[in-house]
Amino acid sequence: MRRQLAGLVAATTSLVLVALLIPVGLLLRSQAEQRAIAEATLRAQSVAQLVPQLSSDSEALGEGVTVFLPDGTELGDPAPRGDSVKLAQTGRAFTASTPDGVEVLVPTRSSDSGTAVVRVFVGQDRLHQGVTQSIAVLSAIVLVLLGLGILLANRLARRMVSSVDELAGTADRLATGDLTARAALDGPPELRRVAEELNRLAARIGELLTSEREEVADLAHRLRTPLTALRMNIDNLGDTASAAPLRSSVDTLAGHVDELIRTARRPVREGAAPVADLAAVAADRLRFWGALAEDDDRELSGDIPAFPVTVRTNTDDLTAALDALLDNAFRHTPAGSALRIAVSPSGTVTIDDAGPGFRNRALANRGHSGAGSTGLGLDIARRTAAASGGDLHIGTSPWGGARVELRFGPSR
Repeated sequence: MRRQLAGLVAATTSLVLVALLIPVGLLLRSQAEQRAIAEATLRAQSVAQLVPQLSSDSEALGEGVTVFLPDGTELGDPAPRGDSVKLAQTGRAFTASTPDGVEVLVPTRSSDSGTAVVRVFVGQDRLHQGVTQSIAVLSAIVLVLLGLGILLANRLARRMVSSVDELAGTADRLATGDLTARAALDGPPELRRVAEELNRLAARIGELLTSEREEVADLAHRLRTPLTALRMNIDNLGDTASAAPLRSSVDTLAGHVDELIRTARRPVREGAAPVADLAAVAADRLRFWGALAEDDDRELSGDIPAFPVTVRTNTDDLTAALDALLDNAFRHTPAGSALRIAVSPSGTVTIDDAGPGFRNRALANRGHSGAGSTGLGLDIARRTAAASGGDLHIGTSPWGGARVELRFGPSR
């Protein structure tokens, strides 16, 4: 944009300056010619007054001055006695153009024998003397003005482009989840209006998210009452064999409801521009699930970098996504099946297992899951990756089992 604006100003300024330079140059040329002819005319008139006193051997007439006497003799610079001289002898004073310049002819009566003619010749060099230097000065002024115009256009374009870049940066921060981003209200009036509308949009998005989270938290809070009633009914069953798994399921569901309420009521600005260390979280989950793997006679290995691998998500969501995938692997593979977690520096975590693999690869794209399937864990992981600008892919592990690749967007 800056180059285009500078180029447009340069082209427009050049056309205007050239349009002025050409007529000014022609005017200077015409004025130089008129000045030279006027000087020659004055000189011819002065010599014409002195013709009766001139002697035949006079050499003081000067360059380009010729006096044609009535008897056919000439004084001064030699010059042909052409038709213009014969016409001037009739008593007419005039200026005639020649291929080499201009001649000024002034008749004067020298004696009773006839009319003498004073001829002053002005060559092309004297006729246009100083025009070239004047045009050169004008050209230099034109170049200076053109440079100033381009410089001013560049400064104006830079100001406009910086305002647009700032708006783009604010929009990018909003896209990454930083709802505190606001555009500065500077620049041209049109861009200030865009900045105002962008700030209003950001504020409205924050209000809508806050309202939605409050509604979700209220709905989740309402689930506590039926869960409490269900827990009391289970307690009435006593310590029977069927009560224990029901009590465990209710406790798990209550924990999920509590987590849903905490997540929904977390301030929107708290999640702005989240950053998490994928390597650290993967190492932590490897240690946590390693104890369970030992109890299940599984080999759980990891290939995790020793340096931080920052991704665009928060630690809690990243932990929940990895736990969901590892829980799937434990639930849907036979005891003793090997597991492996690998983290790449580009922000991708891969979980391989030695189980039977996926029967339905469309699970990765489903928006919800049914009971008893692996879709719920995949959906949690997929949504977490998508929120960071990444994605989820499933495939086959080197052992022939399932492979899940979770790619996260880089932190900024």
